[in-house]
Amino acid sequence: MKSLPNTLSIDIGGTGVKLIVLDAKGSPLCDREREETPHPATPESIFRVIEELTHKVPEFDRIAVGFPGVIRDGIVETAANLDVHWVGVNLASQLEQCFGKPVRVANDADVQGFGCISGKGLEMVITLGTGMGSALFVNGVLVPNLELAHHQLKKGMTYEDYVGRYALESVGKKKWTKRVQNIIENTKLVWNWDLLHLGGGNAKLLKDVELPDTVRLHSNKSGVMGGFVLWQDV
Repeated sequence: MKSLPNTLSIDIGGTGVKLIVLDAKGSPLCDREREETPHPATPESIFRVIEELTHKVPEFDRIAVGFPGVIRDGIVETAANLDVHWVGVNLASQLEQCFGKPVRVANDADVQGFGCISGKGLEMVITLGTGMGSALFVNGVLVPNLELAHHQLKKGMTYEDYVGRYALESVGKKKWTKRVQNIIENTKLVWNWDLLHLGGGNAKLLKDVELPDTVRLHSNKSGVMGGFVLWQDV
């Protein structure tokens, strides 16, 4: 009898590359493995890190990837926080060739959302890391390729300029936290979400901050756990 498939879930970020193997029910079979994102973050250097990390985890049958940019049919269209050579790369096809396994790829905030949403109502996901990711779900159905991060916010600054990692390092935690609270208010006024999910590596800085009851904080682990959902229709 054929065994049920294990999923290698990969989260490619501007600061770290993370992966984990999930069983047929989406439960982890190992601890999450992580390496710093190499610089320059070219496709070749990222692929090398992924290959090295796979030697530390159990065997897998298929692959799910969250990538920090717009993905269409497995092909990278934008990669603002990595390297310009990513644009036009068929990420799904190249990983399939590398590992001989089927691959599905989506925007990293979309994948993070799959790992944390309730599936009811209008839910927005914002990831706070090297940049700022965003995703929108209606009753659990993804509205793809929402790139709120690059929308103009104020004084020529984009959302990503306002709350990305460089903003945090520049203005400090206290002012950065206030900026995140401003974004919560702004997105509520525009999108009228029912729930807002905050994830990404810097979301942990908000754990002691008083947030509205309709805002949920999530660990960065959601970025790999959500990869399982990319294969749920199989």
